[in-house]
Amino acid sequence: MTRPWSWVGTAVKKSDFEFDLPEHLIAQSPPAMRTDARLMVIDRQRQTIQHQRFIDLPTLLTPDDLLVFNDTRVIPARLFGQKESGGKVEVLFERVLSSRRVLAQIRANRSPSLGAHLLLTESRARCQVVAREDRFFELEFLDKDPAVIAEEYGHMPLPPYIRRPDGAEDRARYQTVYGKRPGAVAAPTAGLHFDLALLGKLEACGVRSCHVTLHVGAGTFQPVQVESIADHQMHKEWFEISEDTARAVNENQDSGGRLVAVGTTSVRTLESACVRGQLAAQSGDTQIFIYPGFQFQLTDALVTNFHLPGSTLLMLVSALAGTDLIREAYQQAVAEEYRFFSYGDAMLIA
Repeated sequence: MTRPWSWVGTAVKKSDFEFDLPEHLIAQSPPAMRTDARLMVIDRQRQTIQHQRFIDLPTLLTPDDLLVFNDTRVIPARLFGQKESGGKVEVLFERVLSSRRVLAQIRANRSPSLGAHLLLTESRARCQVVAREDRFFELEFLDKDPAVIAEEYGHMPLPPYIRRPDGAEDRARYQTVYGKRPGAVAAPTAGLHFDLALLGKLEACGVRSCHVTLHVGAGTFQPVQVESIADHQMHKEWFEISEDTARAVNENQDSGGRLVAVGTTSVRTLESACVRGQLAAQSGDTQIFIYPGFQFQLTDALVTNFHLPGSTLLMLVSALAGTDLIREAYQQAVAEEYRFFSYGDAMLIA
């Protein structure tokens, strides 16, 4: 049950992050233009909130800023099929493990048992359940590469709060224009606001940029199940930071520049790989959980969307901006009827 947002000081309970959100404020489709979004600007030092447009972003950044984008690309990870009994199943890839195996969630009236075979109806591909861990099933494909199957026959894995089937438009719009490394099953949604023209304008203004990779998993939509948020167990997500990106970030740090992360996934990647204020080139899984009290080492500012009540993403932005300021910002966003979540409006925490 939600309630008005009323925390005071440092919030440490899940219930402290719940708030009432009218259903009609949840964006169900993207705007006509990527940049056609509102931008709430939060100044942490001045403790102020302003209302602007996303297209104004270049006026809010300077050549001293380094933008860090997540270049993951969403795979069409949702497929439909049936069990040997004829029962319908929905398969959502979580991670492609090899040219034959994937980790996936399966929705069915009754979960398939180990050894069970599934037939994916559109592709006629067959797979077998070979392992299970918690809510994830490991599937072995018997005759086709699952990554190829997904690209040819898969549906875009729209979040559960978008209450419509995916369409042709989502193939392009639930994807950043700079995404180049397939592997995510949810979009790094702050990046959806950037089009090529805006990126060109930012470059012309002298704003620098670099890329990290974090393949966003379906676990990003999993609710926090415990009241004490310190007891929450984060899902694993794979990330990679190149030598070039590590060098660019560290040079920016040494010169006193401002690091502006585009999206919470970029924040989690950067803070996962930071050692004593320096970014290390590396790859692997991260389960970092950022909530109020976290000490940021690299992130100075953040471009982000508006997040679900009680979510780990809301806890992350509260850690950066402060719980009281985020509470006020979200109250204003509801009052001013901002669009929320993946296809919604944006916020700059500076």
